[in-house]
Parts: sequence; structure tokens; C-alpha cells
Amino acid sequence: MLILSRKSNESIVIDGRIRVKIVRVEGDVVKIGIEAPIDVPVHRQEVYDEIQRSNQQALVRPASPLPKLVTPKKADAATSPILKGAKI
Repeated sequence: MLILSRKSNESIVIDGRIRVKIVRVEGDVVKIGIEAPIDVPVHRQEVYDEIQRSNQQALVRPASPLPKLVTPKKADAATSPILKGAKI
């Protein structure tokens, strides 16, 4: 792991495509900004871990079958309240 010291408004560049900027320091909290190409996913660690967990569960858990669609029977014009009085 590379450890760097940066002050507010200073940045680091990763692979010439990703820029990480220290936006603000508030007590023991550091606000950072990340500029990356749209095709590079950027997640907080806890979100990334949850995505990985969900992907693993999707691989292991069998998918439940989709419910079957029921095709409605043709309505009888004489008994259907919707079609009663309708001219066909």
C-alpha cells in the first residue's frame, strides 16, 4: 500500500486517468473527490463488499422459477358485466 500525505486541494493521479483530490478536512474526517472515466466503477468499500456478496449469492442460490402467466378465457358477452350492452 502506498501512503501519501496531502493537504486540502492537493491531488494524486492514478494511471493517468483517475484523480483523487482532498477537498476538505473536518476534524478526523477527510472529504475526497474522485474523477474517473465513466467505465471505471468507484464505490465505498462497504458498497463494494455488498455488491460482491450479492454476486456470490446469485451464483450459489438457484433462481426461483418465474410464475406462469394465466391467459384469460374469452368473456361471454351475455354474462360479462363489462361487455353487457356493448355492440359487437
